[in-house]
Amino acid sequence: MRESTPPNEKVLRLRYIRVLEKFLTRAVSLLKNEDFNAQIFKKNVDKYYKEILKVKAVRLDSEYLNMLEAFVNNTLAKTNTTDDDFTEQRNSLLKEVNILAKEKNKATYKKDKHKDRDFYDGY
Repeated sequence: MRESTPPNEKVLRLRYIRVLEKFLTRAVSLLKNEDFNAQIFKKNVDKYYKEILKVKAVRLDSEYLNMLEAFVNNTLAKTNTTDDDFTEQRNSLLKEVNILAKEKNKATYKKDKHKDRDFYDGY
């Protein structure tokens, strides 16, 4: 019988990142829903945050992951307000989501491999 070994740092880091990204995708799907209800959103955000609390928080180095962590904190702060009209908070959260998507996709853009072939100096 194998004894359980404590997970190493990479495993803990991956778990934390996956939980944060799961929170993001769930929150985005609720925010983009046409039948948006602020009460349901607040209830679900609290439920999703409980899942984050189950995982040990680790230090994140990349800009995207830091922004993701900040998004989670901002979402929690905005859902804890007692404002009846949630449209302003919803719009600001959707804007943050767009900024997050841009930051995540920034690394996927490639430069042209053979751009020197396209250069023509006139000779």
